[in-house]
Amino acid sequence: MAVDAPDRLNEQIAGLDALEIQVKRKRGIPALLWGRIWPMLLAVGIVLAIWEGVVLAGFWPEYVFAGPFTALQELGARLGTAEFWHAIATTMRRGITGFALAILAGVVVGAAVSRVRLLRAAFGSLITGLQTMPSIAWFPLAILLFGLNESAITFVVVLGAAPSIANGLITGVDYTPPILLRAGHVLGLRRVALYRHLILPASLPSFLAGLKQGWAFAWRSLMAGEILVIIANQPSLGEQLHYARELADSARLLATMIVILVIGVLVDVLFGVADSALRQRWGLDQRIG
Repeated sequence: MAVDAPDRLNEQIAGLDALEIQVKRKRGIPALLWGRIWPMLLAVGIVLAIWEGVVLAGFWPEYVFAGPFTALQELGARLGTAEFWHAIATTMRRGITGFALAILAGVVVGAAVSRVRLLRAAFGSLITGLQTMPSIAWFPLAILLFGLNESAITFVVVLGAAPSIANGLITGVDYTPPILLRAGHVLGLRRVALYRHLILPASLPSFLAGLKQGWAFAWRSLMAGEILVIIANQPSLGEQLHYARELADSARLLATMIVILVIGVLVDVLFGVADSALRQRWGLDQRIG
């Protein structure tokens, strides 16, 4: 008996789905972790090899540009001191506080600008201009306004991160399908409820990208601020960089830079996990091969 074309097509699709499920089941958690870790390990090995090659080439003396093994030994020694962990904790506290305030400011500004045409016309280009402005340029004003204290650092961190977050939300709102907005109005959603239950969920991919970019700006602003604004009895990673440069201690300088880089990579991994979870929730996590 001949099989109809629709039935044959359904059988083929079912077979492909079953094959995809079998492939996914074969990749366990260890395999997934190894798939993400080995490229990072390879990159670290390449960087260390290039670093050691530059040192062996003798372009700079050892006290100016220490080798990777000397820097890693210094890092191990620094990690054994309470002062260094205190510096890391201080820097992370400042970064998280500033980033949280930037999220609050970015969401409020982005939500207002994205929905009010007058505000869009007045402040849309200004937000982009603030985003492209170097964070270091804000510190003279911040120091005049707040003095040499944490408020000056937080002020610049917020100004560095908030525009990116606001632009991410604005872009997400702009690309929200109009049919969803009409459906929300039919269901009786207005103002805050419309944002909470429809617009914000629909703009999450762009908003998450804005958050990731905002953290990058916040982290760079924080490092610049801690190098410029040295506060007594408050050790930080930026302060460690400052004094290592003053003492021409390249091993200590590079060890601190490694810690700053590792923190940045770990935060990027967290954003990657959030992005993967979001794509899986939306059914967008489809990979070939």
